[in-house]
Formats: sequence, C-alpha cells, structure tokens
Amino acid sequence: MFLFLIPLVIGFIFNLASALTTASSRRWGDRRGSLITMILRNILGIPVWAIGFGLAARTQSQLLFSKMIVTDVIGLLIIMAGGLIILIALVAIRLRAVAPSTRDHLVRNSLYAQVRHPIHTGAFLEFAGLFLLKPTQSIAIACVLGVIWVLIQTRLEEYDLLQRLPNYREYMNQVPRFLPRLRRN
Repeated sequence: MFLFLIPLVIGFIFNLASALTTASSRRWGDRRGSLITMILRNILGIPVWAIGFGLAARTQSQLLFSKMIVTDVIGLLIIMAGGLIILIALVAIRLRAVAPSTRDHLVRNSLYAQVRHPIHTGAFLEFAGLFLLKPTQSIAIACVLGVIWVLIQTRLEEYDLLQRLPNYREYMNQVPRFLPRLRRN
C-alpha cells in the first residue's frame, strides 16, 4: 500500500545533492561537481520523487474528508499559484536552477527580493493544493514528507550558500525565508 514511499524518499535524497554543491566542487572540481549535482538532482531526484507522488495519487487509500467542487477549485488555484511562483523564480535564477556552481552569484531581484526560497514556497503551495484535490491518506503522507523534505533541503542549501556566496549571510538577515514581510521596516 505504501510502496510510493520508496521512490518518494529516494528522490528526495537524490534531490538533496543541490545542497552539496560546494562539497562536490571541492572534491571533484567546479565543472564535475556541478555536473554531479545536476545529474543527481535533475535526472535522478526530481523525476523519481515525482513518480513517488504519482504513485501516491494512484494508491487506493482512505479519504480524509469528502471532496467538494470548492476544494477542487481552491486546490487547482493553489497549485497554479505555486507553479507560477516556481516558474518566475526559475526565470530569475536561470542556469543556476539547472546546474548550481561555486561560481554562482547572489540573485536579489524578482521574487528573490521578497523571499530567499520562492521555489520552496511554491512547492509548499503545490503540496497543499494537491492534498485539496486528492485528500487521501497516501497523498497526505506524501505531502507531509514533502514539507519535511523542503524544510531539510532549505537548511542544507542555506548552509551551502553561506559557503559559496559571500553576501548570503547579509541577505539572510534582510530577506525572509518563505513568506514575504507584509510591512517594510
């Protein structure tokens, strides 16, 4: 019943490679370290955890609440908002999204002027929307694990970014992690 957990967790583990860019580059050099990070995350990580979510959606499990058209509409809107946030963030960081490197520079424009991890914010929204669309026990487990994974990924990425981007600590002090500030100081 919970076989979806295998690709989900394996994909999350491979995806953590992006948080090891500095270590990979130190061990194998900038070019190979970046290539290893890219392969582990983009070819093995993201597709494998996506398969895990797909299997969770197909798994027959108990509904946690009755589906209604309003939850479907809200779920779709939340998924679309999360996807739009992720798309805008990917455009802002360009190639760094595909192949992080020790030669990267800090991006402080677009959504990155408001939050440090807009891609992760978008992922949180997509998990919430997916749960509203398919409120089953298997999807709830997958989404909770997804949130835990994003929180761990964020911590590890920030540790990595502190090592390879000289101004990252100042950026951390100025820009919130996931949610924009409502008022400016």
